[in-house]
Amino acid sequence: MNSPRILVLHGPNLNLLGTREPEVYGHITLPDIDQGLATLGRELGLDVQVFQSNHEGALIDRLHAARADGTCFVIINPAAYTHTSVALRDALAAIDKPFVEVHLSNVYRRESFRHQSYFSSLAEAVISGCGALGYSLALRYAADKLSAKA
Repeated sequence: MNSPRILVLHGPNLNLLGTREPEVYGHITLPDIDQGLATLGRELGLDVQVFQSNHEGALIDRLHAARADGTCFVIINPAAYTHTSVALRDALAAIDKPFVEVHLSNVYRRESFRHQSYFSSLAEAVISGCGALGYSLALRYAADKLSAKA
């Protein structure tokens, strides 16, 4: 039996984690996060696939591919697209997969424009302000939801 596939999407500028505004985002790098998710995924019996892009269209294309590639659940940190991308929101709605929205920082302690998300009303859950731990929490949530559904 194949392990349930979880797609983790990282939005723009997350490739700079570890060096970009460490006072906000910490010192952990994106490869560190991805490696931790792969390890946790194996422990939970999940196939974790990761994808990062600074380009909205590439993120949308990857979501479209998730319709047919066996993806059961999506974890997304849309980064700055959280506040701007109706197109990415529409792609998430179109693929009809449950998802968790993750943010490393507490967006409600930041600039007011960051308080608006185009994704939260569609998301199963939103995790904000837990740093890299937020991704692990989202993965555990996905595993729990998928096992309850089985």
